[in-house]
Amino acid sequence: MTNNIPFIIALRYLFAKKSHSAVNAIALVSVAGVAVATAAVVCVLSVFNGFQAVLTERMDTLLPDFMVTPREGKTIANGDSLAAEIGRIKGVETATPTLTDNALGFFGGRETPITLKGVVPEQYSKVTAIDSLLIGGGTTLRDATSANPALLSIGLAYKLSMFDYTQPLMVFAPKRTGRFNPANPAAAFVMDSVYVADVFQSLQDTYDENCLFTDISLVRDLLLYDREATAIEIKAAAGADTGALLDRISRQVGDRYEVKDRLMQQQLNFRMVQIEKWMTFLLLFFILVIASFNIVSTLSMLVLEKQDSMRTLSAMGMSRRQIASVFRWESVLVSLFGAIAGLALGAALCLLQEKFGFITIANGGVDEAAMAYPVRLEGMDLLITLAPIAAITTICAWVAGSFANSRLKTEG
Repeated sequence: MTNNIPFIIALRYLFAKKSHSAVNAIALVSVAGVAVATAAVVCVLSVFNGFQAVLTERMDTLLPDFMVTPREGKTIANGDSLAAEIGRIKGVETATPTLTDNALGFFGGRETPITLKGVVPEQYSKVTAIDSLLIGGGTTLRDATSANPALLSIGLAYKLSMFDYTQPLMVFAPKRTGRFNPANPAAAFVMDSVYVADVFQSLQDTYDENCLFTDISLVRDLLLYDREATAIEIKAAAGADTGALLDRISRQVGDRYEVKDRLMQQQLNFRMVQIEKWMTFLLLFFILVIASFNIVSTLSMLVLEKQDSMRTLSAMGMSRRQIASVFRWESVLVSLFGAIAGLALGAALCLLQEKFGFITIANGGVDEAAMAYPVRLEGMDLLITLAPIAAITTICAWVAGSFANSRLKTEG
């Protein structure tokens, strides 16, 4: 019971009416400051979790299960043959060649650089779920009946103001061979036209900014290739062991080619999200440290106010260590109540946003429709948020106890 006396007294000091109303106000500000900073940390970490979940979801729709690329050089010499060879591996459902390069798009007096990607429409719709990203009300690349059909990214459609699917989009690709003739610059390009089948949106800048998908045979003609490909994109069979399949594909294609699964293909993006998340966490941690200064000031004023009580406690037989422990407990209680309130507030805000989506952001769609700000609350983030609060609480408790002890020595 004796060991609980400092805690009981600290609890009474926290809720008892102070002789100076300013002490009450500062105590409330201290708790509120810790609560708001804690809630901000929880919300920010949850938002980054939400964006990572969106990235993973969109990655599932637009990236293949595996991708084979050359370790040296730009192209695979015989992409069709290699794709057919990989397609016979146990556990592979579909393997298709793709050819990607830069080109120039021209429509209605506007021109812009584009990333031109040639695919085999019947196979590519099986390897990825690009058909689920179409937003223009047109048709899929596989089902299009027009000559030279193409899918445009939302960013490219806006840059070219191309919403009339009946007009052709001119595509220019520089010749890879031959000499440039300044007297006839047009001779340095191969030109062809495509007709937009639909517009897609992936919510990833890599694809949404300037991508154009069309038949690989058209792209090969534009780039003066025969059977070359820049990658082989692979769909794993349902239930296949992806780890074992990665090893089988790697052994089959040999050391000349690199095989990547989905996570390896998006490794840079995931790393950037994680870096941004923890850099933001550090910034909010410093805000939390600043908020903790209010705790120190509150306890300092409380020590000064309770000097008479401290003398009474000393006369009743409490040691200086026990009296200092009263104010250490006071610091712990202020931080604890602030942390609990902040965690509850942050979790509530995140859960409400996750369920109802009150806060929205423009998704850049055709009609600038709004999408809910993505959040995902994780228990581990709550524990991570408590770690700096525990460190700050320990420091504040030590400062408060030391100050109370010094006042007792001064009066002694």
